[in-house]
Amino acid sequence: MTKKIKIWDILDSLNTLIDVSDPDMSLPNIEHAYQTAEKIKQDGHPDWMQLVGLIHDMGKIMYLKGTDETGTGKKKQWAMVGDTFIVGCKLPDTLIFPEYNKYHLDKDNPLYNTELGVYKEGCGLDNVKCSWGHDEYLYRILTDSRNSNTLPEEALYIIRFHSLYAYHDKKSYNKFMSEKDKQMINYLTLFNQYDLYSKSDICIDKTQVRSYYNSLMEKYFMNSYLYI
Repeated sequence: MTKKIKIWDILDSLNTLIDVSDPDMSLPNIEHAYQTAEKIKQDGHPDWMQLVGLIHDMGKIMYLKGTDETGTGKKKQWAMVGDTFIVGCKLPDTLIFPEYNKYHLDKDNPLYNTELGVYKEGCGLDNVKCSWGHDEYLYRILTDSRNSNTLPEEALYIIRFHSLYAYHDKKSYNKFMSEKDKQMINYLTLFNQYDLYSKSDICIDKTQVRSYYNSLMEKYFMNSYLYI
């Protein structure tokens, strides 16, 4: 069932969610959001990237409609957080915990167990399918016609693929890259530095910076709410 919810309420709800897959952070996810955004701002990157820093994990709001049974709850999050991978082709050894690749049900299927699988070389990341997670969920929310925004394509690319570490960190999916991907991946690798290395157990005083990020939301979002 679709819910209409204010963007700030989505972010505030992450104050009750801890990402169980993250070994570097024991604080609620909202703290990571502010830390990422603030570090990007300190280094002088564009305001749209600062806003992406704040909202990039907002897809974890799926826990409000999710369950532990489906891996989208507060305790069981295997279908919501962690690294993603491309389906329909061989799982690369660069995935985290590659020793589990042997249990993949399609590993002996000739349609899916080659490097390209069901895809063509150079087809572009827009034309592959990734394992489900908060990246894809937020991407679909932001590209929903009801949720009008003026975020640049670079922002949506970062949001959609920031957990696809085998692609932007390990370079395992380079054969799928289109000309667009070759332009976009630099933004993704830049953002990854802040996503990973801005984490701290020191909380930011959100009352001092919230008005600034509210101005960015007013700039890039047509409405103060989203349909999720």
